Amino acid sequence: MEKTLVILKPCAVQRAIVGQVTARFERKGLRLAGMKMMQLTDKLLDEHYAHLANKPFFQRIKNSMMAAPVICCCYEGVDAVETVRAMTGSTNARKATPGTIRGDFGMSFQENIIHTSDSPENAVVELNRFFKPEEIFDYNQAPFQFLYANDEY
Repeated sequence: MEKTLVILKPCAVQRAIVGQVTARFERKGLRLAGMKMMQLTDKLLDEHYAHLANKPFFQRIKNSMMAAPVICCCYEGVDAVETVRAMTGSTNARKATPGTIRGDFGMSFQENIIHTSDSPENAVVELNRFFKPEEIFDYNQAPFQFLYANDEY
């Protein structure tokens, strides 16, 4: 099973929509393997957004991500990264398709509700950045056998 990182950004926490967003992943059939609230630090964000360090908006993104705590989640499922990305919608929430998380809850390019891993390889790196191994759980979820054909997992 593939795992992926989801971060509910400070704007989602402040707007009190965490439950509505996480419920969508549960309804889809993704298994929650880890969840925690944390206050992000400048150092952690320098690492996480290193690919944006030379952009003029880098500090603005970091300030936004430190404005309030975030909710970090690890979801698991077949093609979890691709599934979560499809559910999330376009980065610019104003252009995100209705029915996606950003399309239904967002109006901003920056305050766009959620961060998700963009590839299985990056998901591994990001999960290791935000979770200790003992914070990700492997357990049998009762309805699991009804989500996939027995040869899919």
